[in-house]
Amino acid sequence: MLMRAIIPVEEDALGALRGFLRQLLEKDVVDGVLVPMEAPSGAINPALVADATLLDAADPLAPVMGLNSARVVGPVSVREPRGRIAAVLRPCEMRALVELVKLQQASLDDLVTIAVDCTGTYTVPEYETMRADGGIDRAALLAAAQSGDLAPQEGHVFRDGCQMCEKPYAEGADVIIELFGADLSVGIPVTLSEELAATLGLSAAEEDGRRAEVVDKVVAARTKVRDERFAEIRERLDRENVEGVFAACIRCHNCMTVCPICYCKTCLFKSPIFDHEPVQYMNWAQRKGACRLPTDTVLFHLTRLNHMVLSCIGCGACTDACPADLPVGRVFRAVGQEVQAVFEYVPGRDVEEPLPLITFREDEWSEVGEER
Repeated sequence: MLMRAIIPVEEDALGALRGFLRQLLEKDVVDGVLVPMEAPSGAINPALVADATLLDAADPLAPVMGLNSARVVGPVSVREPRGRIAAVLRPCEMRALVELVKLQQASLDDLVTIAVDCTGTYTVPEYETMRADGGIDRAALLAAAQSGDLAPQEGHVFRDGCQMCEKPYAEGADVIIELFGADLSVGIPVTLSEELAATLGLSAAEEDGRRAEVVDKVVAARTKVRDERFAEIRERLDRENVEGVFAACIRCHNCMTVCPICYCKTCLFKSPIFDHEPVQYMNWAQRKGACRLPTDTVLFHLTRLNHMVLSCIGCGACTDACPADLPVGRVFRAVGQEVQAVFEYVPGRDVEEPLPLITFREDEWSEVGEER
């Protein structure tokens, strides 16, 4: 049974979270903790930590996202033998992990999932610029979590995916770190099992309703931005079609590489199928007058949409990775919203909820082919 407790804060919230993670190792709850770590250079990357003393460099509150960490949870969890691991994840990473479990690319066995409310993240270049300009205003970040007035640091912008993320609150994990609505100078609310709370020496605490208020406030603001962005990209798709929106694509495959849902070991687009003979390019050029290079860019995006749009959880990593600054994430999220609505499917909602395309429903699409 789950209960709510408070992680006491003695000096600062980050130190309290590091202490919480350290206890998981010291009390033999897990063998390793997968968490964002600060390197000596200042860069933030996920790392699997087995030495509790090294968690002094852990930074689960760092507002930067270089990749969706669900991508690295899969390799350390999917097969046996494996260690007992606690994985610290943002809400979009938790949702991606749920989808990967359904796709048999990750396992929740021997895994303790820890989801943390997300106040917004920056791209790696933006984060590095912030550090060079004087660093991250941690006090403002925690104040925003308490009030729900989520805004980027002055002079900077959140990642595109974060700006329109209507689900930045933690849910569905074994441990939920509740930043929204909390006075983090006093303590960090956490929801976890009674057994784990007893192991860590945490006592029950009552809910004051503040978190629900702040979550509603954040969701309303983010949903407004999302709907505006979706309307814009749908209008552009109607005007330019997919070919026009993705006209600058260089088929670098970056969006596919960083996508937590694209998992095929052998990808069609990295196979010899698209290594055309030189004469083929000339034939196309002669037939059409000109042949756009590289070829097959629209086919690439349409194939990706077909493969994973039902499971798109909107992390926006694809947009961040695009060297041509294409609105990949906006297109996929806008299309995904419509496709997911058809199947009444919410990606990442529940690990027990079956994937629509591998589930037979006798009454599905019954209207297709009906006589008029």
